[in-house]
Amino acid sequence: MKGGGLLVAGTTSDAGKSVVTAGICRWLVRQGVKVAPFKGQNMSLNSFVTREGAEIGRAQAMQAQAARVEPTALMNPVLLKPGGDRSSQVVLMGKPVGEMSARGYHGGRQQTLFEPVLACLEELRATHDAVICEGAGSPAEINLRRTDIVNMGIARAARLPVVVVGDIDRGGVFAQFFGTTALLAPEDQELIAGYLVNKFRGDVTLLEPGLDMLHGLTGRRTLGVLPYAHGLGIDEEDGLRVSLRGTVRESVVAPPLGADVLRVAVCAVPLMSNFTDVDALAAEPGVIVRFVDRPEELADADLAVVPGTRGTVKALAWLRERGLAEALARRAAEGRPVLGICGGFQALGEHIEDEVESKAGAVEGLGLLPVRVRFAREKTLARPVGEALGERVEGYEIHHGVADVRGGEPFLDGCRVGAVWGTHWHGSLESDGFRRAFLREVAAAAGRAFVPAPDTSFGALREEQLDRLGDLIEEHADTDALLRLIEDGAPKGLPFVPPGAP
Repeated sequence: MKGGGLLVAGTTSDAGKSVVTAGICRWLVRQGVKVAPFKGQNMSLNSFVTREGAEIGRAQAMQAQAARVEPTALMNPVLLKPGGDRSSQVVLMGKPVGEMSARGYHGGRQQTLFEPVLACLEELRATHDAVICEGAGSPAEINLRRTDIVNMGIARAARLPVVVVGDIDRGGVFAQFFGTTALLAPEDQELIAGYLVNKFRGDVTLLEPGLDMLHGLTGRRTLGVLPYAHGLGIDEEDGLRVSLRGTVRESVVAPPLGADVLRVAVCAVPLMSNFTDVDALAAEPGVIVRFVDRPEELADADLAVVPGTRGTVKALAWLRERGLAEALARRAAEGRPVLGICGGFQALGEHIEDEVESKAGAVEGLGLLPVRVRFAREKTLARPVGEALGERVEGYEIHHGVADVRGGEPFLDGCRVGAVWGTHWHGSLESDGFRRAFLREVAAAAGRAFVPAPDTSFGALREEQLDRLGDLIEEHADTDALLRLIEDGAPKGLPFVPPGAP
C-alpha cells in the first residue's frame, strides 16, 4: 500500500474532519498500517510544539497520537494564527515568518506555498503506507479555489480520493452534500468518492431512503453513518467562540461519595489559545470546568484560570471592561486560587512592553504577580521538563513575551505569590502527579474536602478516546471501501447527475 492516501473534507467548518481523520488513523494503525496525518494549511489558535521545536496545529498532534507516530512539521506545513479579524501570523514549517492580512495571503503568498506543501505530503507518502489528509472549512469555497492548497487543490495535484463529512446534528446534511458536490468544477467533482454522515442520533433505517436518493442524485455512495458520541474531549482545532460562553467540560467519572466537587472557572478571553490546557483538570473525577465572561461567575469558583491568548493586551482590556480584573484582584487578596497560563500569566504581571503583538507599547498588567514582560520578535518554542510541588512536569512553550520574574516563589518558569500562580508552560496539567499535587493545593486554599483520585491517568484517558474514534470508523463506516480508496487512489471520473437529468 506504500504511499496511499485519502483527503477528508467537510461540508462546513466543525463538520468533524479532525475527529474523522483521527479515527481513520487509529483504525488503520490497528490494522498494522503505517499511517500519518496531514493538513496542508491550518487556521487555529490551538497549537503544539513538536520535539524538534516546530509549532503545528494541535489537531494534527492529536491525529499523530492516533496514528502512534511522533508529530512533525511535515504534518502541518502552514499554520495561520489569527491575531484579529483581518490578519494572522503565518507559521511555515513550524516557524513564524510574519503577519499577513487575509487579502495579502490569498492574493499571492498562499500560491507560493503550494509546492512546499505538496512536497511535505509527498515526503510523508514516501515514508508511510498511507497518509490521511484533512481539509479545511469546505472544499466548495469557490471564491478561494484559485489559491487553494488544502482542499481540492492538493487533492487534484496528489490525485487523492476525497470523502466529504457532514454534521447531521446541525440539520440540512443532504443539501450540504449535494451542494458541495454541485459547486465544484468537473475536474474536482471526479475526485469526490463518497460521503460520511457524522453525529447521527436515532434509527439509521429512517435515514436510508435519503441516502439512496442522494446516491441517485450524485452517483456517490454514503460510506458510513457515525453515531453521536458523548464525552469525546478530543482536541479541537478552533478556540471557543463567544457564543459558547458557559460551556462546561466535566469529568464523566463521578467523585467519591461525600467528597467535595471542585469548580474551575476559565476566563474566556479574546483570541484564547490552547484552551485544551484545562482538559486535564476536567478529566479528574469531581472537577467541573466552565468557561465564563462575567465577574459573578467567578464567585463560587474554587480556581480561576486566565488561559493563553494570542492577544495579551487585548485580553487585559477585556478583563477590565468585563469587571473580571477586579474580581481576580479580590480573589488574590482573599487568598483564593488563580492560575495564569502563558498570555494569562503575562496579564497577571505588573507591566508589559509590547511592540510586537499589539504594538501598544507600555501597558500595565493586573499586578497580581511580580513579573515584567517584554515582547520579543523571536518566538519561544520549547518542550521544557522540570519539577514543581515535588513532582516531575512536562510542558510546551509558545510565546513572544519574555518574563522577568522579580519575586515570589519559583513555579516552573514563572512564580507563585500566595494562591496566585503563573507559568508560560502549556500542557503542564497533563502530568498526572503534578496535577494532583496542584489540585490538593487548590482544595486546601478553597477549604474543600476534595481529594484527587490517585489513579487518574490523562494519557490513558486520551488513548481510550482515540480508541473510541477508531471504533466508530471500524463499526460504522464501510472500511473495505475506505481501504480500496486509500490503496487505489482517486476514483476514475464519477459522474455528477443534477436533479431532473435523464
